[in-house]
This record gives sequence, C-alpha cells and structure tokens, in this order.
Amino acid sequence: MTRLCVPIFVTDFARAKREIATAIEAGAEMIELRIDEVIDVPMLQGLLQEASLPIILTCRSDREGGRGHRSDADRIALVEEVAASNPEAYVDLELGTLESAASPPVLSNPLIVSTHDFQGRPERLNNLLIEMNGRPASVNKVVWTARSIRDNLEAFEILQSRQRPTIALCMGEHGMISRILAKKFGAFLTFASLDSDRATAPGQVTIDQMKSLYRGDAVGAATRIYGVVGSPVAHSMSPAIHNASFEETRFDGLYVPLLVNAGYESFKAFMESMVLFEGLDLCGLSVTIPHKENALRYLTEKSAEADDLSRRIGAVNTIVIDRRLGHSAPRLRGLNTDYGAILDSITTTLKIERNGLAEYRVAVIGAGGTGRTAVAALAACGATVVIYNRTRERADALAAEFNGHTGHVVVAPLEKLCDSCCQVYVNTTSIGMHPKIDASAFGDRRPRHGADVVVMDAVYNPIQTQFLREAETAGARTINGLEMFVRQAAAQFELWTGLPAPLKVMRDVVEARLRPSGEHT
Repeated sequence: MTRLCVPIFVTDFARAKREIATAIEAGAEMIELRIDEVIDVPMLQGLLQEASLPIILTCRSDREGGRGHRSDADRIALVEEVAASNPEAYVDLELGTLESAASPPVLSNPLIVSTHDFQGRPERLNNLLIEMNGRPASVNKVVWTARSIRDNLEAFEILQSRQRPTIALCMGEHGMISRILAKKFGAFLTFASLDSDRATAPGQVTIDQMKSLYRGDAVGAATRIYGVVGSPVAHSMSPAIHNASFEETRFDGLYVPLLVNAGYESFKAFMESMVLFEGLDLCGLSVTIPHKENALRYLTEKSAEADDLSRRIGAVNTIVIDRRLGHSAPRLRGLNTDYGAILDSITTTLKIERNGLAEYRVAVIGAGGTGRTAVAALAACGATVVIYNRTRERADALAAEFNGHTGHVVVAPLEKLCDSCCQVYVNTTSIGMHPKIDASAFGDRRPRHGADVVVMDAVYNPIQTQFLREAETAGARTINGLEMFVRQAAAQFELWTGLPAPLKVMRDVVEARLRPSGEHT
C-alpha cells in the first residue's frame, strides 16, 4: 500500500499539533516530522507519543536540503534520543550521513536510508541503490531533480525492480508525475504538502490536489493514464475537467500535466519513451502549445493515422493510444477536436446544421493556431470567412491556403473590424485573457451589432471577456470560451473512453475554478 505522507516542519508544539490534526482531517496516512531547526527533545517526544498515524522522524542534512546546520553526529544523537519514545516511528537518515558516522546509529526504529540531489540526476544512481540495498534498512528513498519529464521513467523503473519498500521521486515541475503516479507503481509512500506555502521540496503537490484533483484514492496499478502535453502546463484546466469526468463515470483513468520542453526533438523523445514504457499505460494525450504541429509531424513520420482535418489544419490536439492486446505496439491516432468544438459552438447557437454555415459571413480575428483551425473549419462548411489580423502577410497566407475549399476566404484590415457586415465574429487571439482583462479584440471602437449577430471568444479566463461584454451591450448573442473548451474536451473524453462525456460536470468544474475571481485556483 502506498501511503500519502504530509511533511511538517516542527517549530513549536502547539503549531505542530494543529498541523498534524489538519493533515489527518485532509486524509493523510503518514506524517513526516521535519525537526531540522528544533532541539526541544521533550516536546518532540511528546509529539511522537501522541501520534495517531505512522510517523517519520527526519533531521535533514543541509547538504541534502535541510534547514539546520548541525553536524552529522549531533543530528544522529538527536534522532536517537527522540525516536526512543516511539519505537514504531520511522527514522530517515541520509546514506551519506550513515557512511560518515563513526559508529552505526543506535536505533530500534525502522530506518529509511535516503539520498537527495537538488542539482540533477546523481551520476552514481545505480551504485547508490546498490549501496542502499546493502544497508540494514527497512525502506530505500532516492530523490533527485528531474532534467526532463523522461527522468520520471527511471524513478518508475526503480520502483518496479525494488528489493525492499522504496520511495523514488523526482523534484521540480518536470518531476511532478513521479509523485502523482507513485501509487500506480507501488511506492512505499508519496509526499503531499498541507498547502503550496509549506512544500518541503520543489514540485510537491498539496494534499488537496493529490486527493481531489489527481484522484489519489482511486489510482491503482491498472489505472489508465492520460495527460496534457505542452509548455507551460502548470495552470492547465484539463486535469480538473478530465479527472472530474473519470470520477463521474467511474472510469479507471487519471489525467496528469506533462511538461515537455519546446522543440520537435523534445516531443519526439517524450513520445518514444513514454508511450512504450511498460506499466505506465499511457492511453491518450491532449496536445497544446507549442506541440500541436510537432504531434502531426511525429505521427506522419511514424506512418500513424491522422484525420484529414488535422492534416488540413496542420496540427493535432488529440492523440488516441490504442493498447489493445494483439497489437505488436501501441497504435497511435491523431485528431483535432478544436475543429468540431468551434463549429458546434456556433451552429448550436444559430440553431443550424454545419452545412447551414454556407449562408453566413464570418469574421475570424487572429491568424495563429486557433485562428487557422477556425478558418479551416468554417471554410470547409462553405462559409464566407473574413480574416482580421495585425500582421497582414500572415492573414494573406492563411487566406490563400484555404480560399476555395468550399467556402470563400478573404482578408480585411483589422481597423475595419467594427465596420464589418459579418453575422458571426470569432476572436481566436489571447486579447482579453487574464490578467489583461480590460483589453478587447474590438480595440478602442465599439461594435454596432444587433440580435442577429453572434460573437464568440476562444478565451475562457475570464469567462466573460471585455470582447463579449461589448458585444452583449450592443445587442449581440455571445458564446464564451468555456463552451469551446468543454466541447473539445468532451470529444477527447469520448474518443479515449467510449463513454458519453458528462458535459454538465465538465462545465461546472471549469466555472467553479474560474469564478468569482476569474483566476485559476
């Protein structure tokens, strides 16, 4: 059983007791007492004697991330004295400390022998593991700072080949999934802080995130893994919306953030290692900036399937990884669910079928990735599309590429946007996105719209952008970015699981995280 352990820096008795109680209430299964900066032995013994959960007693060396400056001999003497009050409490001592000790510690407690590297992967990692296994310890613990997301795979391999109960974690944002997936690989424990201000290592998630956002109680060896690939990904809403959907439908899945550095080679290395890693069960990916084009390139190189729409747009935002028995290797399929999300958001509001868009003139603001998707989608349905973009050359190139693909695509000057006679307006830029919420894609002028006009914004944070407020004031019907985001996520969910997407749950989750402040939580 993988325990969920909350580390607590001990400063005084009353505060430590409060934090222990808070951790227990939040669902902790073990407590690590970090005693780096205290020497009040009776107080520490009192904490151990009153503990209702298993305890780890740690006085960390400053060489390995500790806050104190005691000598190794003083630290060993302190933990020996305190630990004697509770023989069942675990004691964590670094391998380096044990090697430098003049004599072995006098302990009847179970020992965790540990090593931590805050600079990167230890050069002698395999040798360190051999040395640890040679120590009379109960648990091995090895922690290092991940250089890329692929370092997590080595942590998983250590857990898979463990000779005794083991903790193997990577620090930093690249290493976050080693903490979230520790239970899947049978780690002795994983750490989660009480809150983000009380983390004891870089990349440590909070206990609320571990239990709620990342479905900590539901994860097991057979759990299928999904995730969002991008850079950055820390503030993505996708883990919240998909994990809530897995919970609602009782699907054994977990969705995690996957930080992959920019560049095709980084994306390719990620795919080559993570997709094939035995035991990870990676079954589906959302792909975001800057890897949508990289995803299509990779699938093309592998002669994998990618739908015609993705190839026409030049970008993939969804990858299905089919791991069914009988395949010699996982089969990959790429799609673009943004395409359908844009069309369905508009046609639902207009109460028409997609082919009905041939009767509409649509303004697309922006010629970036989402703009390109919108132009391709609308032109394919026969709409007349007018592109408005700050850079005329980029707009001209986009229009030339898609003009005549059923619909007609032209370019107009951005300053003429408010004079447009379009019936639908789609903002695909980031103008008005948090924190610059007072900006509008309409600029300094105000639109002259009526009830027969529909205005859509791809921005969903805040939900009600300045662009939409201005359109609504003018009398237009509006579609917020939440609608597009939920629809593309719902399509992904159904592709991965074969289940109907719980649309209400998806909307409620995003709205709850964006309101009332308009910021991610």
